[in-house]
Amino acid sequence: MSSWSPGSQTSLREANRVSIVDTVKRYGGLTQVELASATGLSAATVSTIVKELAAAGIVDVRRTSRSGRRAQLVTIARRVGLAAGVQVGPRFARVVLGDFGGEELAAQTLPLPFEHRVDTTLDRVAILLVDMLERIEAPLEELLGIAIAVPAPVDSATGMISVRGVLRGWDDEHIAHVMAKRLGKPVFVENDANLGALAELTLGAGRGYSDMLYVRASHGIGAGVIVSGQLHRGYAGTAGEIGHVRVDPAGAICRCGSRGCLDTVVGADALLAPLLVSHGNLTLRDVLSRSAEGDPGCTRVIADAGETIGTVLAATCQSLNPQLIVVGGELAEAGETLLDPMRRELSRSMLPNLIAPLQVVPAALGRHAEVKGALATVLERTSVHQSSDGGQTGGRR
Repeated sequence: MSSWSPGSQTSLREANRVSIVDTVKRYGGLTQVELASATGLSAATVSTIVKELAAAGIVDVRRTSRSGRRAQLVTIARRVGLAAGVQVGPRFARVVLGDFGGEELAAQTLPLPFEHRVDTTLDRVAILLVDMLERIEAPLEELLGIAIAVPAPVDSATGMISVRGVLRGWDDEHIAHVMAKRLGKPVFVENDANLGALAELTLGAGRGYSDMLYVRASHGIGAGVIVSGQLHRGYAGTAGEIGHVRVDPAGAICRCGSRGCLDTVVGADALLAPLLVSHGNLTLRDVLSRSAEGDPGCTRVIADAGETIGTVLAATCQSLNPQLIVVGGELAEAGETLLDPMRRELSRSMLPNLIAPLQVVPAALGRHAEVKGALATVLERTSVHQSSDGGQTGGRR
């Protein structure tokens, strides 16, 4: 007996619609021929569904030219909605508004005090978001969701930070609920290195790779782990927390409560401390600028950091066997000064893989990787059919 029914046919059609919309969202815009190839659907099916989506205002279709031939380019309609990405750092918050075509429409960085608290920080972010929407003449109703990148492990089931002390003032807070109360929109919370990994995987240096590490080297050190093309968070979101691997048993006490973590050796404060006598008070930005100008002391601390990070990564890579390490964050702006010592230490400490030698490359998206990952999270997790009534909040599931 055939299992076909009108219901199953409707489900198949809806699945095809979702596949086409998701594919367009991922790549920003494709011709109908490219859509058929990417989704595996027939050209006729793609053409029919694209017409329906265009009539519903979900996609826009316009003429273009590919390889000298006329074609129909399909993009997500601007009026479908906007996404907000928020990257929270130790002393700043970066806020970006983007549309479903992947275009950034507005961006602003907000300075924050040391050990800022979740409620006051999100108050300021909410006010700034409303102001940014007004600047691009978009109503709040167009905002479909917000993703917040934090420099701490996040439990994906709750959206809460899972290790105390790593981001002081944010412990025991349901970040998504706090933000959702202010704007009435869905909120997703994720570790910043995880979002950087997702962005580099789909938009940056990790395209074409299925197993990679994204290392965020900044005021602290973290990693996003990609296994078989999927983000691996681990239990309660602590996968990739290489900043809390012990490297000096007699070292300083870390914010997490342990002694001698990688963060205490190569984090911003640790890098600046040896330069205090010879260089005076510097910022991380000062160290990067002076190293680029040839300052030997600043170059030395960055190179030492690269070697130490490489030592920790060697053990991680020996277990996970990634194809690629992508290095981002402010410290990665030092380029080969950081990467060369990292590569040497990895080569010295790991089994040589003659078939697929490990590659170490700078992030293609630079310091924008985390916030681009935040935008992508909203666009992927917010259905184009969902109303923006703020009924869903929580962590990334």
